This record gives sequence, structure tokens and C-alpha cells, in this order.
Amino acid sequence: MPAAHRTIPSPEIYGPGTFVDENFLPVPDDARRVFEILANATENFTKDPRVWDSVKFEGHDDPMIPGPLKAPVVAAALHAMCGVVANELLAERDGQEAHDREVIINTDQAAIWLGSILTVRLNGSDISELIKMGKGSSIFDRDFEKGVFDNPLRLRTTAIYPTKTPGVWYQLHGSLHADPVLRAIGVDPETKCETLPDAYNLIRQQVKKFSANELEMIMVKNGFCGSICYTPEGWSETLMGKRLQSHPFVNYSHQSYAAPTPRAPLPNLPRDKCPLAGIKVVELVRIIAGPVIGTTLAALGADVIRINSSKLPDLNALQLTLNAGVRTIDLDLSNDGDVARLKELVDDADVFIQGFRPGTLERKGFGLHKILQVASRRGKGIVYVEENAYGPDGPFYERPGWQQIGDAASGASFVTGRSLGYTDGTSVLPPLPISDMTTGLVGALGTLMALRDRARNGGSYRVLSSLVAADAISLQPEIGLYSPEVVRKNEETFEWEVMEPSQYVSELLMVVMNGWKRVYPEYFAPDSTPYDSI
Repeated sequence: MPAAHRTIPSPEIYGPGTFVDENFLPVPDDARRVFEILANATENFTKDPRVWDSVKFEGHDDPMIPGPLKAPVVAAALHAMCGVVANELLAERDGQEAHDREVIINTDQAAIWLGSILTVRLNGSDISELIKMGKGSSIFDRDFEKGVFDNPLRLRTTAIYPTKTPGVWYQLHGSLHADPVLRAIGVDPETKCETLPDAYNLIRQQVKKFSANELEMIMVKNGFCGSICYTPEGWSETLMGKRLQSHPFVNYSHQSYAAPTPRAPLPNLPRDKCPLAGIKVVELVRIIAGPVIGTTLAALGADVIRINSSKLPDLNALQLTLNAGVRTIDLDLSNDGDVARLKELVDDADVFIQGFRPGTLERKGFGLHKILQVASRRGKGIVYVEENAYGPDGPFYERPGWQQIGDAASGASFVTGRSLGYTDGTSVLPPLPISDMTTGLVGALGTLMALRDRARNGGSYRVLSSLVAADAISLQPEIGLYSPEVVRKNEETFEWEVMEPSQYVSELLMVVMNGWKRVYPEYFAPDSTPYDSI
């Protein structure tokens, strides 16, 4: 059993709606505790104590990222849950009991996995160092970013700014197309800014002319993403926050209204014993959260085909880690021939993943109901996976969002700001793409559970994973936040560099990478494989 642990309310420390650990648990022990909390809270996840006893956690005692959020602990627990369901899939195929196989999770590696978009090497060179030297785009055959960050003003369109509302900050987001957002708040995109601080200060002056609610309405009116930086309690009191809380964090369900389809036993490939060997996945995703679902399934043996569009911008560095183990094809869904090709790929898919704004693919014929019709026609169920910002329903369901929106809405950015000593509402992004990576992991877990149920019972399933919901896991009262004493000890160990509201996620990730390399250089040596056992 996990060691005794309690959390207590901490509004004076991290803000309204927060809870702090009363006593510190070593990270592996805490990961075990959180695993049991999440496993108990997840319907249809095994409660067999023999299976739970097969899960082991190992790693350093102390946390590895700045601030009070336990994102690596949560990631380790979710990886363990994926491992348990993967063992259940193996048991479905070969008859061996799931509890006869171990799941071993290294919590250090789970932390590094959260930053894995910058831990890769290309031809012996560290990708994070290449990006730091300004060589990031030159290593690719083409520039995937298409100039979206080609000047300081565009880059700083995505940052956190104070508003006219006292004590309330706002997460502005350029959404890979910054110019319309700048115009909407009264900034000429052609304004010349020589430095990033100049760009931030220019936008800051303009944003401060608006109240937080006025900014929110500007973004909603124009179909842009953006979010007030709520406290955890403030978000939970919104209608959208309440709707999201009504859903389980692993949100998958049998689509019982669809035409019934029989059990779909897992393929048995003589030369491939991976849990998902023979499972075909088609994904239409971009940036981080959606691709993490596919790469996680690919790591477990699935054949994942990613549909790219050369018309759409993406981030250069992500092409390495988030296409690992994945096949890609370039299709333009404004072209009838390419739409027909995608339909051919979906016709025999076991899993279809989409990460576009709700309604976008439905208009192209790839919404949930159309895909369920495909499954019914062929007589074999399918798992339809959606990744979005705000969950399955509610007033913000169709609103676009990115990682930073999940951080702002859930309260994670506010809590991070408080942990850095700000008491005036100043909010700062968490130091890793936590909501993106966790959203992808939760989506992969839901997919694994749906594939298991399809093998046992037949039918088709819907899985939905959202950024705000994923962020909210670390803010749950029973999970707890690290105390200020633990945060200070962590700062002394890693000597983190400056973190502030102006910084983009990649800049903050570089802060973390630099600290990791100072303290744990063995994980980043040329011959190391720091997260290959997750």
C-alpha cells in the first residue's frame, strides 16, 4: 500500500481551489499512490489487486521539474495504466493472465518524456542545441512553420498579458496565424519590433486597454483561441468548468446506438508479439496532443498512418519525435481525389484519430457518425478518437484551443505564477507541454481500453481527450501540489533560469532541459536512451 498521505487547502499559497501536500512522498511512492487514485476513478479499469501489484515504480525521490505541479507523477501513473491495459490485450490474444506480466515505470524517464519533443538527436546533434543556435529549420527538407514565427511580434502574440481587470491576466494565442489576432486587439502586424522584449511590451500596452471579459469576447467573436488565466476555483465555478467535471477523465464509451458489430479479436501475427500488432490506426492530427496518441499506440506495435497536409503549418522540431514509428502521407482534403484516398485508408482502420476543431472533419465526411456507418457496413467496429480543448460538450465545445489554453483555463498557469512568488495574479506557463502530452496519453489509454472492449464484446467506441481536463488532473485535491519547501529545494538543485509570462513553451522547455543536463548529464549522453523503457 502507498504511504499515508494527506493534502490540505492552500489558497494563501497557490490560490483559491488549490491543495498542498501535508507531507512529502518520494516520487515513485507518490506515483504509486496516484496510480491507485486514477485507477479507482476510472470505470472499466481493472480493480484486480493482483494486477495492481504487478505495477512497479522506480526513480529518484525528488521531483525533476520546476514548480508545484506533479505532472511527472501523473504521467508515470498514466503510463502504468497504459501498460496494464496493454497486458490485458496480450492476455486476450495469448491467454496468459495480465497479472503474470509486470509493468515497470521509471519516474525520471516519465518526467523526461514530458519534454521529449526536444530530447532527440539528429545525426549525432542535440536538436535542442540546434534550435538554440537558430539552425532548427535548416535540418529539415522544408520549413514546416511557413514563417509563423518569423518576427518577434508574431512570436509574442502567444504569451500571457495583464488586463485592465485588476489581478487578472490573459493568455493570448496566435494559433499559427498571428496577424488576425494582432489586428483584433488593435496592433498593426507590420509594426517593426527588433527584439522580443520590444514586441512583448508593445502588445502588453494594447492588451491592458481591455478588461479580461472584453478580451474573451473579442476572441470568441472572431473564432480565435485565448483564455482568462483562472484560478483553479475560478475555473471550476464557470459553466464550462462544471460541464467538464461531469465527465470522467478517461472518457470513452460504447456507441450502442450504432449497428451492432461482432467481437474483433486481436490479430495474431507469428513474428510480432507487441500488444497492438496488426492494429491499423489512421490519424489526422497536428502539433503535439493528437500525435502523442498515435506515437504511443505505435510504440505498442500499431501500424499508424498520419495524414499530413503540406498546406497547413506545423512546428519544425515536432516532426522528429511525433512521427517516430509512424508512416505519413500528404493529402489535401479540399481535393476530391485525396478525400477518396482517405476514405480508402479509413475503410479498414481499427482506430481513427482526429485533432481538428469540432465540426471541421464532419463537414468533410469524417465525423463520428459517418465513421460509425463505415464500421457498420463492413461488420467490424471502430474506435473513433477525438482530441480537443474543452471536452465533449458545453458552451466552449467548438472553441479552438492549444496547450497554453488548457494551462490558462484550468488554473495551472496561475498556480505556476504563484509558485514563482507572484501575488498579483501574474500567470506563467507550466515549464513543459504538460497539457499536450498528458492529453495524448489519456487519449491513448482510452483507445487501449476501447480496443480491449471491442475484442471482448464487439461494437464501436468513442474516445475523447481534452487539454483542460488533462491539466485539471494535477490540480485535483487528492493529487496535491508540492509545498513551497519542496519547490525551493528543487530550485536549489537544478538552478532553473528565469521563467516569466512572456515566454513561449519552447523557451520554457529549454530552461528545463538546461537544468536536467546540469544535474543528470547521464540521461543526455550521446549513447543514452533516457525514456525507452516507458
